[in-house]
Amino acid sequence: MFRRVARLLLSFVMISTGMLLGTVATTGTAHADECYTWSRTLSEGASGSDVTQLQIRVAGWVSSGERLSYDGQYGARTTAAVKKFQAAYGLPADGVAGPQTYSKIYALQDPDCTPVHFSYAELNKCNSDWSGGAVPAATAKANALKTMWKLEAMRHALGDVPLTISSGFRSYACNSAVGGSSTSRHLYGDAADLTGSPSLCRLAQEARTHGFSEILGPGYPDHNDHTHVALDPSPYWSAPNCGI
Repeated sequence: MFRRVARLLLSFVMISTGMLLGTVATTGTAHADECYTWSRTLSEGASGSDVTQLQIRVAGWVSSGERLSYDGQYGARTTAAVKKFQAAYGLPADGVAGPQTYSKIYALQDPDCTPVHFSYAELNKCNSDWSGGAVPAATAKANALKTMWKLEAMRHALGDVPLTISSGFRSYACNSAVGGSSTSRHLYGDAADLTGSPSLCRLAQEARTHGFSEILGPGYPDHNDHTHVALDPSPYWSAPNCGI
């Protein structure tokens, strides 16, 4: 907790200093970060691995039904997502990722790159090494990270209310033990089952604008006690009791 507070204070100081010096919009990063540090300002037309890293963190800030690609290309959709991220956190919404945007991201992530309100342990209650699923362990873990950043966006949009994850990654053995579908996205590491509050319908409705292409909730068979969100190549939403 102390580390997170310290990071927030540092981010505020760096932003304030930059504003006083009039350099925020044009200089490089605000400060180095334990997880990942951007070394340049990014805007539409840029490309590279640093764009991909940015896309992972803003992919939850999209329009209803939209999915942001992790392709390393800073196009119109990435610009729009950055604008929504900036607006959500009270930053100038110009779609350009510079020191202010990076400082906010740095404040939102832990040293292992997970967002501050979620952890790998929450997304994997099956085993310790992410093995045994439909994809290699490293891929499953990477997919879980992308899911967490979408959940972070969703959490903030809901008023920074805690979200409870009852199930995330599953190996085939874990999936079979709970009676999961043989094609479940849990096997890929990009799914999360949400319970508790806000209501399951509120969760299903909100998930539509945070990059989830698979949303299953109340009214869908075996989903009356949780809302399921995932990234499915074949988009499918069904929560009949929630108007979805």
